[in-house]
Amino acid sequence: MRGVETRIQEIRHRIFREVARMAYHTEWPVDKRIEELPYKIIPGEVGNYRNDVFLERAIVGERLRLAMGLPCRSAAEHAPLSDNISDADKPETYYTPPLVNVIKFACNACPEKKVMVTEGCQGCLAHPCVEVCPKDAVSIDRATGRSKIDQDKCIKCGQCAKVCAYNAIIVQERPCAAACGVNAIGSDEYGKANIDYDRCVSCGQCLVNCPFGAIADKSQIFQVIRAIQTGERVYAAVAPAFVGQFGPKVTPGKLRAAMKQLGFADVFEVAIGADLCAVQEAEDFLEEVPEKLPFMATSCCPAWSMMAKKLFPEQAKCISMALTPMTLTARLIKQQHENARVVFVGPCAAKKLEAMRSDIRSDVDFVLTFEEMAGIFDAKHVDIENIAEDPNGVNDASTDGRNFAVSGGVAKAVVNVIAEKYPGREIKVANAEGLAECRKLLTLAKAGKYNGYLLEGMACPGGCVAGAGTMQPIKKSQVAVNQYAAKANHKTADVTEYVKELDKLVD
Repeated sequence: MRGVETRIQEIRHRIFREVARMAYHTEWPVDKRIEELPYKIIPGEVGNYRNDVFLERAIVGERLRLAMGLPCRSAAEHAPLSDNISDADKPETYYTPPLVNVIKFACNACPEKKVMVTEGCQGCLAHPCVEVCPKDAVSIDRATGRSKIDQDKCIKCGQCAKVCAYNAIIVQERPCAAACGVNAIGSDEYGKANIDYDRCVSCGQCLVNCPFGAIADKSQIFQVIRAIQTGERVYAAVAPAFVGQFGPKVTPGKLRAAMKQLGFADVFEVAIGADLCAVQEAEDFLEEVPEKLPFMATSCCPAWSMMAKKLFPEQAKCISMALTPMTLTARLIKQQHENARVVFVGPCAAKKLEAMRSDIRSDVDFVLTFEEMAGIFDAKHVDIENIAEDPNGVNDASTDGRNFAVSGGVAKAVVNVIAEKYPGREIKVANAEGLAECRKLLTLAKAGKYNGYLLEGMACPGGCVAGAGTMQPIKKSQVAVNQYAAKANHKTADVTEYVKELDKLVD
């Protein structure tokens, strides 16, 4: 849960910090250092998080490799932790699939789904649980008067749980699978979680919902720092969801100053790219719906877009072809700054997946999450809350562009652009958050229920502020983003200073 500092968050933060320190200390032999780090992160001879200190260190080791952008080791190979470590230090190290990984020996092998009667059962006279079961799987234990479930007959429909007056029957589902909206998580032959990468869209919701910290994604912390150290002009493009992620006192000016202290050439708000995206999608909608397409779906969430194309290939043409805010901002930076390298810093694991695409690699060089960025600040002891403000910390983005980070914000931005150009024109909108709801939305759209509509899909419930790389409570983030957005000099996306550059960026 974002905003709750659990043991998993503590370990993740330590790992990101140590990988950053390893990149900064060029005098340290990386192969030797990574072998030592599990003992530094998990000291002593007694486990702190699990009952086996050696298991803890082994899990930390795999997390370190993933944080370096390296693959998990095969248990059968018995390779050293530093195996292929030189691959992490190459000038062009992109994310390589799979992005999201299950660390098998960290997985608890939770049951996929199980309906259970708890101690809360009162042995009531009514026993509605027995009456509603379609398979006669629920019966009465005559010795105790309590209900019991025959697991061989149970089809996990949950009807008994719904009618229990005492909430004494629970439907327990593997948390990672429950969080996956595309049914990409199953079990291997040992009962461990297994990801079907043909279905997976790298939204990262399994990652943040696994209570055992058994799922992790790859990072480019090491590569970003190395790029800065070589003297390259590295620019940060910071997603609209940044507000409040690094502390309640961290303003855009402080964030810009802190990132410059790390060696970034400059910092841009991706909200300026969101403005450009809104204008482009508004133009596409007006041109194509309903004459050419029955409906149009927004494009900025890569997990939603990929899910739609994988599961609804016949409707793939209805996904807007507009460039995403990340890509538009990166192109704008590279247009203005020769030989620039661009790091997208945001809330999203799926943006790493988007940046892997061959047509995006020339625009976006690296992707980091807010959580990974926090590890870098910690490694360099940057006091971000008390740093002096950079007076140029705010870009000329609109209220609507900054609100792209919250559910409903993308569609609203597009509708407002259309309203400015064509006052009185009604645009019908439907939106969904969470991939399970997104699938329902597209199923109805495929059936013709949303002809003429603008559809917005967000893979993460709550919008980008709920992404796998965020650190504060989702509701708190939504409020913070809305408050910051309200301070913009422009309300709608079509009147900002960067809009005039759109034609140059999409050619």
